[in-house]
Amino acid sequence: MEPKGLGKRIQQLVLGKPHGLNDNKIFHRLSLIAFFAWVGLGADGLSSSCYGPSGAYVALGGHTHLTIFVAMAMVITIGVIAASYSQIVEVFPHGGGGYFVASKLLSPQFGMVAGCALLIDYVLTITVSIASGTDALFSLLPWGFHAYRLTFALGIVIVLIVMNLRGIKETVVPLVPIFLIFVGTHVFAIVYSVWAHSSEIPALAVSTAGDIRSTVSASGVMGMLFLILRAYSMGAGTYTGIEAVSDGMDILREPKVHTAKKTLLYMAVSLSFVSFGLIIMYLLYSVNLVPGKTLNTVVFEKMTAGWGKDLGGIFIFGALLSEGLLLFIAAQTGFLGGPKVLSAMAVDRWMPAKFSSLSDRLVSQHGILIMGLAALLVMAFTKGSVVFLVTLYSINVFITFVLSQAGMVKHWWVKRASVKGWFRKICINGLGLALTAFILAAMIAIKYDEGGWITLFITGALIAVAILIKREYNHTARMLRSLNTLPAATLMSEPAAGVGDSAPKFDPTAKTAVVLVNGFNGLGLHILFAIIRLFGTMFRNFIFVQVGILDAKSFTGQEQVDALQEKVSKDIEDYTRFMAGQGLYAEGVCLTGVDPVDTITENAPAIAERFPGAVFFGGQIIFPDESLFKRMLHNNIAFSLQKRLYRLGIPFVIVPIKI
Repeated sequence: MEPKGLGKRIQQLVLGKPHGLNDNKIFHRLSLIAFFAWVGLGADGLSSSCYGPSGAYVALGGHTHLTIFVAMAMVITIGVIAASYSQIVEVFPHGGGGYFVASKLLSPQFGMVAGCALLIDYVLTITVSIASGTDALFSLLPWGFHAYRLTFALGIVIVLIVMNLRGIKETVVPLVPIFLIFVGTHVFAIVYSVWAHSSEIPALAVSTAGDIRSTVSASGVMGMLFLILRAYSMGAGTYTGIEAVSDGMDILREPKVHTAKKTLLYMAVSLSFVSFGLIIMYLLYSVNLVPGKTLNTVVFEKMTAGWGKDLGGIFIFGALLSEGLLLFIAAQTGFLGGPKVLSAMAVDRWMPAKFSSLSDRLVSQHGILIMGLAALLVMAFTKGSVVFLVTLYSINVFITFVLSQAGMVKHWWVKRASVKGWFRKICINGLGLALTAFILAAMIAIKYDEGGWITLFITGALIAVAILIKREYNHTARMLRSLNTLPAATLMSEPAAGVGDSAPKFDPTAKTAVVLVNGFNGLGLHILFAIIRLFGTMFRNFIFVQVGILDAKSFTGQEQVDALQEKVSKDIEDYTRFMAGQGLYAEGVCLTGVDPVDTITENAPAIAERFPGAVFFGGQIIFPDESLFKRMLHNNIAFSLQKRLYRLGIPFVIVPIKI
């Protein structure tokens, strides 16, 4: 066992000890029940009530009474999208985010577009949530402290990166009290305000009608509709958390579909109530923006004006503190959903393969880091301006919504002969498709000149990068095809002359070759044949070591883990059977881990002790034309292992595989 260095001990202190992969209850312990999923995934949508309704209200200028129509449109949109995704999680119980739905039901290319759009949107989710949360907290402080607002926001991003590297459940559970305080204070404020102004509700209806007449008179019907549509687009970030539920199916408690549907219900009801209720509060108290304060701060101050300084101050402090902290929780949607999409795209080779790997805390470490770094850059570039971030925000999630709904409509039509109630289902997703497509077109038209083009440009650039990455992996796969003819030919080869039915025995006087393989494939056989060609009969004992890598694709349930271990065992059995046919002793070592270098390094000393004088062999692909781009996409496991094993005094030979 390699001794732990100082760096490793510090890592475990900050991120926690590794999870045991042999723990049969690991999936149960890491999964979230509907309530915790509502906190971890639904906080994004619910917290958008801190900036979505106020953004819509302010966008209407002097026509604030028209906000009631925006609020009604929000509630309808939430209901339609939640109902549509409730059907998606039924069809995709192991993960039905936009990337999976578009890839499976439309085409891999449409899936890639949806995935790239989601990645940018999740980065903006992190950034706008933290920026808005910072504004809410700094509303409680004197104006002089606002100079430190950006520094504080950047610090929160870093804190959340570390928390997520520790693991999903450990990030969500401590945040539950904050979530409950937010829900409690805001529900109370809405109910209290409506009760206190119950006699003014008829007057509100009359003033709304008057506002409609004056707006139509001044701007015409189309002008009024444009005002409402623009205000609606400023609050469209409200719906991003709904997509996160289908993306995060693998972290939900069994039965996953039931848990997902409950989570969607909790999200839809709470989000609709709070968003609609806050807009009613703005109208009842006739609030206006005050420099250095959020609109929610202003409305809470008006609501508590007659409560007395102490009681009103305590309520405002609690409500705004919970708002700020809940917005930080909302950033979790980006840290939970973003790495999931990135790892899924990496498995399909639209992104570098390293993004599919897990850390010893069983999280997508590389994905978390890249999402956090991107959020830091966006935060610094925009200086944490919520107004500008909201302009960039939410366009991409509607690209994903449209592709997901289109895929589901196609699915129900294709399956109409075998699915009971298909017409009702296709109507739900069809309505979702029509609504989201309309909203997407409207948002692009309205937000484009205000900065929305930046989001579309960055998304387009990411799509171009994904295409280049996929092209490189496909090119490599074509070059490797010549090696892939070896396994079939090897298994069909005749046993060596004079070899009987008895299995060869271990020869303690002969050298032992420990061959590191990643499946019964051309690469592994190339290493084996190179050893025999270069060293002749020096090695009479062969030990085949294969690590089953638990990545984002295989670590979705115990069934997938069992299937991975079964495949590793079969691959090793093919090697040992072939070597026995050649009259040579062979056995296999089947390992499971999240990192091949760490796993082999931990087990190599025991293998070397059991087989004194053993020499380890690993292969390294040599490309005709090396470049930085190729080195980023393809691993150098052999070189990393060589350094590790040399430090342990274990000989390691790299076999070059030129393609």
